[in-house]
Amino acid sequence: MDDLAFGSRNKRGDWMPNEPASTAPLFVFPPKPLALLKWIPSYFFPFNLLFAASAYVWWVYLLPDLSRFQNFDLFLAIQLFVLNTCALMIFYGLFEIRLYVLRAQGQRFKFNGRWPSDNKSDVFWFKSQLIDNVLRTLLIAMPLWTFIEYVILSFYAHQVPSLPALVDHPLYFAALALIVPVIHETHFYLIHRALHWRPLYRLFHSVHHNSVNPSPFSSLSMHPVEVFLYLGVAFWHVIIPSHPLLALY
Repeated sequence: MDDLAFGSRNKRGDWMPNEPASTAPLFVFPPKPLALLKWIPSYFFPFNLLFAASAYVWWVYLLPDLSRFQNFDLFLAIQLFVLNTCALMIFYGLFEIRLYVLRAQGQRFKFNGRWPSDNKSDVFWFKSQLIDNVLRTLLIAMPLWTFIEYVILSFYAHQVPSLPALVDHPLYFAALALIVPVIHETHFYLIHRALHWRPLYRLFHSVHHNSVNPSPFSSLSMHPVEVFLYLGVAFWHVIIPSHPLLALY
């Protein structure tokens, strides 16, 4: 696929799409029913469907039984951390190797024409963006996500909140599943706006913006406070009647 059919590239090699990102028809006023109907399939395919399927596999086949979270178990926490880390390394690693090591796609659809590995900088640990991003992901993001996940599963193990029986409330569960991405995006928007307030930006968000030429591991390369705020979106599934499957989704 030729990226120049969808955008242009400047003298520095940076690619820019012809059309700017548009607002989803769901939030357009006045309403555009026809555009909304055409947009609905893209709401599910491919990403939300993929995320929902991975959450199902995680909940049904990979996570330890919920009853084990009734009491704190260090071995269980370590097991959860290893599971999370292995899954993340496989997922991010496949994209990193294909797109940034093998460069199989070249610069097609790459906004920044340069490669992160070509530019050393003192803002990164060991002056390497990749090393910095990987270490921040493994040493900060994964432990914090494991903590959040363990706490949420412990709440559910103690029936706080009580697990809604999917058989008894299928419509509620389906409706909540449909708006999970909306909850996530709203949460992300609010904390992201707050983190762009200058004092908070300097203290926390600037770490994430060090990676101006991002690669897969840049997505969770953040200050611990930002990681906790970002991944803390899962706590909404403790505040509202929900299910661990949706919290993982």
